[in-house]
Amino acid sequence: MASHIRKQVRDDSAPEPGEADARLIARFLEQAWAERGLAKASLASYGADLRGFAGWLAARGRTLADADRGALFDYLAVRHAGGMRPRSGARLTSTLKQFGLWMVERGLRADDPAADLSAPKLPRALPKALTEGEVDALLAAPDPGTPLGLRDKAMLELLYATGLRVSELVSLRGEQISLAQGVLRVRGKGSKERLVPLGDEAQHWIERYLLQARSLIHAQPQPALFITQRGAAMSRQGFWLLVKRYAVVAGVRGQLSPHTLRHSFATHLLNHGADLRVVQLLLGHSDLSTTQIYTHVAREGLKALHRKHHPRG
Repeated sequence: MASHIRKQVRDDSAPEPGEADARLIARFLEQAWAERGLAKASLASYGADLRGFAGWLAARGRTLADADRGALFDYLAVRHAGGMRPRSGARLTSTLKQFGLWMVERGLRADDPAADLSAPKLPRALPKALTEGEVDALLAAPDPGTPLGLRDKAMLELLYATGLRVSELVSLRGEQISLAQGVLRVRGKGSKERLVPLGDEAQHWIERYLLQARSLIHAQPQPALFITQRGAAMSRQGFWLLVKRYAVVAGVRGQLSPHTLRHSFATHLLNHGADLRVVQLLLGHSDLSTTQIYTHVAREGLKALHRKHHPRG
């Protein structure tokens, strides 16, 4: 049986969905965007999952409209046998469940074949946070004596001071910052808006960047706050390359991610006694349980300090 499934994976590497299913998926994605304000990355993931399933059905002469419970389980078995990771499997299951419910609600089907699906339980991965000393070294790595170094210094200081997502940082425009009030207006996931305090240090470096560097980087920049030498907005990938380069300069070792400073921001606030709901608001989490994972990170850090410094640790 397993070898038969593996053969299916090889034979059905990239089948295309039928025209009717392609239109149905596009309609689902359009309504998900309009009604739930899903981000582009989420919509792309939903679309890829549904097109993969619809293509698999098309290769068997079936469609999304007539797929039954057995077809869903067969497809999931094929994907798992093909090496699908648990997190991808959980996302695929969630996508199929949402799509099945959507078809029933729109009267496109009388039954929901995905109603009995359950997502695999995932191990809870703790976000990686830097120590306060490592953050200090990273923030000190750019050379503020050059226009580009001053830009990079302002970006890193702002990221650590506010806990922004990298996508939020690079999409910032000047009108979103009020230096007079010391706050930043951020539009996050689901187009939800939140106000975040800048802090004196980040505000100081942003002011210096605007006064001393931005016009020297490019004379006629676009509306983006942080720009490249071409006058365009900094990309997520470009900023991530900068972070990795400065981590080497700062001697910061270990795994880094684009959200490392965001994780560090939340963890350090909790370490210093911040209220969990305040951290939730600052991060822009809609669900408190998403923020609670940082309490585990903070707790592990305190345990490590106790083991290191207590005589009976």
